[in-house]
Amino acid sequence: MLIVDDMPDIVYSLSLALQLRGHEVRQADCGEQALAIADDFEPEVVILDIGLPDMDGYTLARKLREHPATSEALLIAVSGYGQDDDRDRSRAAGIDHHLAKPADLKELEALIG
Repeated sequence: MLIVDDMPDIVYSLSLALQLRGHEVRQADCGEQALAIADDFEPEVVILDIGLPDMDGYTLARKLREHPATSEALLIAVSGYGQDDDRDRSRAAGIDHHLAKPADLKELEALIG
């Protein structure tokens, strides 16, 4: 699983919670770093923020969908952008689920299932 967010506290706490549940987790703080990690790690799940410093999460999702290593990955947006328009843009970009921050860990685990 790959977590992509530019807020270190969020990445740390979410990574720790998911690792304690038995998931192997890698972390990235921007889209380019996420794409580089995806090349080697080939995550089955990517949890991504929409407001990233180098590219937005919609662009990152499109690139992940085009990449052979992540084309079938489960993409989950966890973002401060939670309006209906934001969710529509997520679906159009290939994101499977869109949760508003702070994400409920039980809901996230159910989606990862």
